[in-house]
Amino acid sequence: MRDWLDSIEARTKTQAKYDKKNTVGFYMKLNIHTDKDIIHWLWSQPSKQGSIKRLIREEIARNSVENTVQDSRPVRKQQNN
Repeated sequence: MRDWLDSIEARTKTQAKYDKKNTVGFYMKLNIHTDKDIIHWLWSQPSKQGSIKRLIREEIARNSVENTVQDSRPVRKQQNN
């Protein structure tokens, strides 16, 4: 039994070391009255983390396209009168 517990402890330490080095966590508190739509949507998702990541990446892509379009517009020189 002790070997089994040692094995679990070693895996837990290894996972904690990996997490500290490679991950970051975010916490989001939702109001059950004003955020009910978001809560229901999240509960309906098979992967809450995956769904949130997808939405964020879509927004990042949308913003990068908008920034690319803005950056490619010709700059008009102001005429000095």
